[in-house]
Amino acid sequence: MPTSRLEAFSDGVFAIAMTLLVLDLKIPPAGPGDPRLWFALLHQWPAYLAFVTSFATIGIMWINHHLNFTLIRKTDHPLLVLNGLLLLGVTFLPFPTGLVAAYVGHAGDRVATAVYAGTFLFIAGIWNLLWRYASAGGRLLGRDADPRLVEAITRAYTPALLWYLLAFAVAFVYALASLAIIAALAVYFALPDQYQRRFTRRHESTPADAKPTTGA
Repeated sequence: MPTSRLEAFSDGVFAIAMTLLVLDLKIPPAGPGDPRLWFALLHQWPAYLAFVTSFATIGIMWINHHLNFTLIRKTDHPLLVLNGLLLLGVTFLPFPTGLVAAYVGHAGDRVATAVYAGTFLFIAGIWNLLWRYASAGGRLLGRDADPRLVEAITRAYTPALLWYLLAFAVAFVYALASLAIIAALAVYFALPDQYQRRFTRRHESTPADAKPTTGA
């Protein structure tokens, strides 16, 4: 089956999840004097941090989803199920974002951050399964998919899963450190052309008539 319907549906889910994040930004109640409003706005910094991190991460997920499906040209039932689980994690993300916004700096912030990091860990795990299932042996890839680019994407996704696992573990010790790891991963995946750079390095180190290698 072609991927057009899957991509269109996924785009809509990503857009809705990004939009729902803004609901966690609350308007402070009105009070006498502007200084109180400034203080109230600044006091909501955890909500701003969680909103920006989650919005950026979902946006980057959408970009990477688009990249994956420039190579994945066919779907089957298992891929549809894996993509559905991926979207489950994406649509759930506004809830832990709200938890972090409400609890960072207060009692319970470690649990809130653990739920937040755990959601990203779930998404990263499903994403790895989806990509590896689709790309294994070129199962669902287009005929023109360069195997070296496929390998570059696989090599980029594997460490991210481990870093999200670390963020989840750190959340039970120090919430802000866990959030910092998640924000750093968002920046990493936002870097332009990172897969192209990996692909270029592999391409330049491999003779034109040689078969691409696999593994680390």
